[in-house]
Amino acid sequence: MTNLAPIPLALFFDLDGTLSDPSEGITKSVQHALQCLGRPYPGKSELQRYIGPPLRWTFPRLLGADDAALVETAISYYRERYETVGLFENEVYPGIPELLQQLQDDGYPLYVVTSKPTVYADRIIRHFGLDRFFLEVYGPELDGRFDEKRELVEFVLCKRCLDPRRTVMIGDRARDVESGRSNGTRTIGVTYGFGSVAEITAARPDEICHQPGEIYPAVRRQTERL
Repeated sequence: MTNLAPIPLALFFDLDGTLSDPSEGITKSVQHALQCLGRPYPGKSELQRYIGPPLRWTFPRLLGADDAALVETAISYYRERYETVGLFENEVYPGIPELLQQLQDDGYPLYVVTSKPTVYADRIIRHFGLDRFFLEVYGPELDGRFDEKRELVEFVLCKRCLDPRRTVMIGDRARDVESGRSNGTRTIGVTYGFGSVAEITAARPDEICHQPGEIYPAVRRQTERL
């Protein structure tokens, strides 16, 4: 009797802090928005902790106000710079293309599932030539639909008819891990992005990886546990 290879796990990759480092473009675009509003703005190092969450979460904290109109104005100023300049002030982490190639060669279905709006995430993935690895790019709409990552993960699982137990959410922030766990997926937290080791550890992912090269072995271990 022939031993059939296990069906590969579906892999959901976060974008910012997992596949690429967008800190230059995001922080400068946030500073631009605050400057346009006549507000003081923090330096790049302080703003890095806001990379990952949706802008409708970030700006109320930076502005110290929950004024919806003010937040939307800030987002407009942010996008004014980001969609023309900041989008490509971005670098793919070393080892990521090789990782994706290895996973694709092994037959793993790969998806981008990110908190960055799809319209931007798709352009970034194509700009760096990573689109050849992914079946689809999923993110929120510009109007805020799917800003909550738990809802986005749930949507993708349903749309692609994926079994959560055979799916892995891979990301660098606690919300990535939590969005996967709340939907019943396996999870891999990475610490080379914008979430601290303490943040990732506290989120209790199934695996923790400190560099891109550790992700492939982690995925293989999860595959063997099917």
